[in-house]
Amino acid sequence: MRATTDPILVVGATGMQGGAVADRLLDEGREVRALTRERSRAADLEARGAQVAEGELTDRPSLERALEGVAGVYGMTTPFEAGMEAEVEQGTTLVDAVAEAGVSHLVFSSVASADRDTGIPHFETKREIERHIEETGVPATILRPVFFMENFQREPTWSSIADEGVLAMPMDPETPLQMVALADHAGIAAAAFADPDRFLGETIETASDERTMPEVAAALSDELGREIDYRPVPLEAVEERMGEDMARMFEWFHEVGYDVDIEALEEKWGIPLTPLEVWAASTDWPA
Repeated sequence: MRATTDPILVVGATGMQGGAVADRLLDEGREVRALTRERSRAADLEARGAQVAEGELTDRPSLERALEGVAGVYGMTTPFEAGMEAEVEQGTTLVDAVAEAGVSHLVFSSVASADRDTGIPHFETKREIERHIEETGVPATILRPVFFMENFQREPTWSSIADEGVLAMPMDPETPLQMVALADHAGIAAAAFADPDRFLGETIETASDERTMPEVAAALSDELGREIDYRPVPLEAVEERMGEDMARMFEWFHEVGYDVDIEALEEKWGIPLTPLEVWAASTDWPA
């Protein structure tokens, strides 16, 4: 099946993850329709030729308008603004609207290990949305990313790196963590839209590399041209600073962790994956 010239609706197109997918699709010459709550936030995408649809995931009428005439949808949800119940509402509303519109391909971004009964709240909410996709029978590809490398650029992690020369994370120095470059995840999403016959019905866990935090600090030191030390943050402090959801996640990282077969992922789908050092060297770092 050849991909059509109709647009791909990208949810969260003005954010980190959706923005990477929108950029990749535009780079590949695909038509993109960016879903955003505020049109002004999508000015850069609009300047590159993207259509802009104002709306949000819990507003069904705005979703129905945004879905008119699309070839596919890149969907993602988040609990980090309004909570876990709101995330499930976002996902189920999107899936129901996609089903009613008869869209031929939903690529939904979940989280790696969502099916492993982790007890991590935002893993469980994404699994609930996955089940809704299965129950409605929407033609879908489910992508499950591990920890994004770009999280090292986000606050409060980046301020600690920039101001103190310290990578501070609630990870044991000897415990490896699987991570994925956002460009790799976006590349797999774009490939799914380009070759739906191959990707429909697949659930794919996306990861690019596996490193300990001291190894991450060493890679950042090389790229930033200054010494970055690794400082473990006690797990006990995580819940107070970041909430129960994040505390459970980092505890699970210690006790269990992701288990993506990175070599098999690259071999099966033929999409080159990015080692940590290559990602660091190709990344635009904040000033």
